[in-house]
Amino acid sequence: MNRQVKRLMISAAALMLIAAPAVQVEAWGSSGHRVIGVTAMRHLPGDLPGFLRTAGAAADVGEYSREPDRWKGAGQPHDRERDTAHFVDMDDEGRVMDARGMTMADLPRLKSEYDAALIRAGLDVDKAGYLPYAIMDAWQNLERDFAYWRVLSAAEAREPDLAKQAWYRADRQRREQLILRDIGVLSHFVGDASQPHHTTIHFNGWAGETNPERFTTSRRTHGDFEGAFTSRTLRQDAVEAAMIPMNIEGFDLRARTASHLNATLATVIPFYRMEKAGAFKDTDPRGAVFVTERLAAGASELRDFVSAAWRVSASSSIGWPAVKVAEVEAGRVDPWTSMVGED
Repeated sequence: MNRQVKRLMISAAALMLIAAPAVQVEAWGSSGHRVIGVTAMRHLPGDLPGFLRTAGAAADVGEYSREPDRWKGAGQPHDRERDTAHFVDMDDEGRVMDARGMTMADLPRLKSEYDAALIRAGLDVDKAGYLPYAIMDAWQNLERDFAYWRVLSAAEAREPDLAKQAWYRADRQRREQLILRDIGVLSHFVGDASQPHHTTIHFNGWAGETNPERFTTSRRTHGDFEGAFTSRTLRQDAVEAAMIPMNIEGFDLRARTASHLNATLATVIPFYRMEKAGAFKDTDPRGAVFVTERLAAGASELRDFVSAAWRVSASSSIGWPAVKVAEVEAGRVDPWTSMVGED
């Protein structure tokens, strides 16, 4: 069984997330992704559109958060290209694969440049993974969504022509569904980046030529952590309580993506030390705290990524011919042709 299939099988099976905050749920696979999506949505700030701050929207994002795992099995080239989006394997020094790879701070601008650099270094692109690019791509798509929603909402509110107003309304409603789905996709990859095994060459037992602390090499490590142990310890109320305050001042997409991944990588050795000490057996409170902190890190980052996308969208230009969001919102520009199309 290859590593990509193993990763996705591990994160595939789970029970439905139950809304009651103290209810335990099964496995950090489907359930873990639901918790991250739902929790982040429940903690969005009040300046975001009201349709996002409802119980229904949170539930939808929780389900959409599972989508990238449900895409698998479509065939090639789809699966090979997308399966490797779920992880980036870094060594203990924070370099992709080994000393020949780059750090997160040195990622090339484009994924194609990243692939080419890995190939030049003699590294296998498919084994390396490209999770940082999956996160950045999903965020940029969401920012576009928000920019269009702003324009459609402003135009709908001012349009005197009832037929045009109806078109704006319908397109805004379509965009709202796209936004929920696209937040779900972003949620999945931000969530993957909060799970230690998705950031390391030690993704399923300690790997490499040296093992000075004699950590486990069992290939059950990843599954046992995300499966039986987490199913006994995961609590949404605890995850919410562990979230950190929002921080999007000076938000820089590339830097924030790199810092999120590096912060998770820093938990890999602590995880293996805890595993060696038995913290992930039975209901050891140390392991439960670790699971909670990792899920809370994912939820906190998702909340911030969504909030930053909303803020940045206010200064965007969209459509063709391009219109500035701020100009439309101020009532200085009619966006009809840009939204409907010149033809």
